[in-house]
Amino acid sequence: MSDWNQNLPGVAKILADNAARHDREGSFPAEGIQAIHDAGLLTATVHERYGGPGGGLADTVTILRALGQGDPSAALITAMTLFAHALQGLAPTWPDDIYAGAVREAVGRPVLINELQVEPELGTPLRGGLPATVARETGDGWKLTGHKIFSTGAEGLSWMVVWARVGDSEQARGFLVRGDAPGITIERTWDHLGLRATRSDDVLFDRVPAIPTETAPVGRTLFVAWNCLGLSALYLGVANAARDWLVSFLAERTPTSLGAPLASLPRFQAAVGEIDASLGTSWDLVSSLASRADAGEEAAAALAPAAKLIATRAAIGAVERALALVGNNGLTRRNPLERHYRNVLCSRVHTPQDDSIVGAAGRAAFDGK
Repeated sequence: MSDWNQNLPGVAKILADNAARHDREGSFPAEGIQAIHDAGLLTATVHERYGGPGGGLADTVTILRALGQGDPSAALITAMTLFAHALQGLAPTWPDDIYAGAVREAVGRPVLINELQVEPELGTPLRGGLPATVARETGDGWKLTGHKIFSTGAEGLSWMVVWARVGDSEQARGFLVRGDAPGITIERTWDHLGLRATRSDDVLFDRVPAIPTETAPVGRTLFVAWNCLGLSALYLGVANAARDWLVSFLAERTPTSLGAPLASLPRFQAAVGEIDASLGTSWDLVSSLASRADAGEEAAAALAPAAKLIATRAAIGAVERALALVGNNGLTRRNPLERHYRNVLCSRVHTPQDDSIVGAAGRAAFDGK
């Protein structure tokens, strides 16, 4: 992990230097992904048995917080790949030869992986329902046809794990699809408030060659923990970037009526103190639970959704507080704070969403009563 820590500041700076341009253009952050790859971060969670460093969840949240502070779009694309490698190490679902080939390919260039689940009618399958995307076994292997939306990093994906119904059955499973396979069309539909550079476009499949995956034996609690804590760390990174800009602004801004920087006023000092207290304790919660989950503590993994609720609310609240402190300067596009605000709001849409988290917690409280 020491090498990763040394590489992180430089990589985060490359991301930050290009984040505003990619946000305005809605363009894929290719140079940022390349820098993440060159630093060895994109394959940090490849398990030792596949020749990787075997980074755990604690390593992952550290990486994603730093990358999120630079450019959360590049960080989210990276997160999906890190999660995929981690889960393959914990409970293999890919055919061994296919995954080994992907790891070998990742030595020489960025190999991005993501699960494509959401559809126009279905929404997220985690709220129930079968996908309209269908995979059928033919004399020439499995062929997959369908339509996925919100496909993070679509244009840069080397592998897609596509959630599809198996023929006319009531079963669904994941199917591996090469990103450059014939029959794939990417429609540039992504025009979002935040995370604009993720290029989370629509992907259409027309009889695309596919390989079925196995059902993951890993517990759902551990899968959810990686998702919740990893994404919480990413958005705490966004809030940290907003906090750093705020501190610099307050230290430099000297109204003529005051004759001193705004940072000299107790109310601004107290406001920044509240932001630091909120972000600091949220990060301690996320990183602590990640370390405990790595150690096999099931109770820590089970707390991950609640940690996501707390951490993402803290991140949003911190950026909102910063906006309130600086007024119009915070909403001016030449300053990064409005971009940080748009980006941090996206934390609300990731599964599990707040209503699911608090609903499950409430039901658990009344179990057995």
